[in-house]
Amino acid sequence: MKNASIIVAGLLLVMAGLTAGAASSVPDAIANPGRPSTDREQDAHRKPAEILAFVGVGRDMEVMDVFSAGGYYTELLARVVGPAGKVIAYNNPPYARFAEKGIAARYAGDRLPNVRQVTSTIDDLELAPASLDAAIFIMSYHDLYWRPADGSWPPTDPAQLLGKLHAALKPGGVIVVQDHVATAGGDTAEVVDKLHRIDPAVVKADFAKAGFILDGESDVLAHPDDTHTILVFDEAIRGKTDQFLFRFRKTATE
Repeated sequence: MKNASIIVAGLLLVMAGLTAGAASSVPDAIANPGRPSTDREQDAHRKPAEILAFVGVGRDMEVMDVFSAGGYYTELLARVVGPAGKVIAYNNPPYARFAEKGIAARYAGDRLPNVRQVTSTIDDLELAPASLDAAIFIMSYHDLYWRPADGSWPPTDPAQLLGKLHAALKPGGVIVVQDHVATAGGDTAEVVDKLHRIDPAVVKADFAKAGFILDGESDVLAHPDDTHTILVFDEAIRGKTDQFLFRFRKTATE
């Protein structure tokens, strides 16, 4: 009977590890056997341990993954914040259509019960005031400036979204932006349309105008050999683009 009890206890621990039902440290969340194999294959070049440590995410937090697409980071966030925490996986309709299959697989069987999926235009996005501890843009902030000729992406206003996020953050809350570096200067929309990159100075200026302070920078995803002139989806550079990582903070007095 003693051995049987040990076996049952072990099975319960394994089952707990396959869901977002318990808060985890960042290393434990990354190592969790319940993560999809396709996610694990991306870990080496995406460096989630360093990114999540830079965000400062922890148990019981409420975090928003902005333009979360298929949810690679949404799942990690869900595991770290645990059952008392919450994650908002936000997509606008074009992002949701693009990642439709990945989204369906990610949330099948209510496997991430502390994640709330939100799909809406930025105009219609509603967030509770002072409810978020953090938000992240992972390789997606540049899309706010994307203006494809075929109209597949609606005009989006960075100032409008940052205003909504500023109001939704708690005092002292942070937003982390990771994106592909573009050469300084030039028309931002044209650069985004051609290369899916953005000038880091544009991002810093946007956040300053929205009332944020620059709280930290990291070169953990720097790739000095990147010329900043190649489309990020080109196989010659994909997964090896030079990327900036910024953390912006809402002041504690707001």
